[in-house]
Amino acid sequence: MEEAQKQEICVDERLQHIAFIMDGNGRWAKKRGMPREYGHAVGAKTFERVTRFCGDIGISTVTVYAFSTENWRRPQHEVRAIMKIFGEYLNTARKKADENRVHVVFIGDMSIFPENIREQMRTVDVETAQYPTTLNIAVNYGGRDEIVHAVNALLDEGKTHVTEEEISSRLYTAHSPMPDLIVRTGGELRLSNFLLWQSAYAEFYFCDTLWPDMGEAEIRAAVESFYQRKRRFGGV
Repeated sequence: MEEAQKQEICVDERLQHIAFIMDGNGRWAKKRGMPREYGHAVGAKTFERVTRFCGDIGISTVTVYAFSTENWRRPQHEVRAIMKIFGEYLNTARKKADENRVHVVFIGDMSIFPENIREQMRTVDVETAQYPTTLNIAVNYGGRDEIVHAVNALLDEGKTHVTEEEISSRLYTAHSPMPDLIVRTGGELRLSNFLLWQSAYAEFYFCDTLWPDMGEAEIRAAVESFYQRKRRFGGV
């Protein structure tokens, strides 16, 4: 039955890249009388499950908003818990590489992390590079910061005038196609500084489902909604 359900979704070249704003972990935990940290732990398991399913149905690139540049303002105990979960993921990503078959790439300003963590991220990237699905994990990421980073990189190269193509080539996601569909869970209707440049012509899908409850049915609904739309890219 599960295999049959997967085959119901026909993904083609129109949907190569789906991005997720994973919202609602804290609220999900609070509804159950648990600390927010518990919601983040369950959300991490959901993220692995969702990524695997997207690969199964033929989506070649998945990007997830794991931790923003603004998230450092959260209570320190919550930040520590998220960083602990992140560290655990780094340790298991290599062990599960053959099972998940996902090329894991970390995007964002990595300078804030200790060198040993940055080395782990680089190692996971290199050791999973042969797999067919790309997973971009945005950590210490902000869309405005990314654009500033890209422009500064071009200035450092001696550019005095830049084009859209040059900026796109210096973005953290330059290795991936632009997102076709951006999904935000948790009922909020905003981008929250996520993929600001890349989302210029993306389709958006907002749902009330809290991230830990995100499953195959919700992804199927998002994909079906995408295919019901006509993308004009400024045309008619």
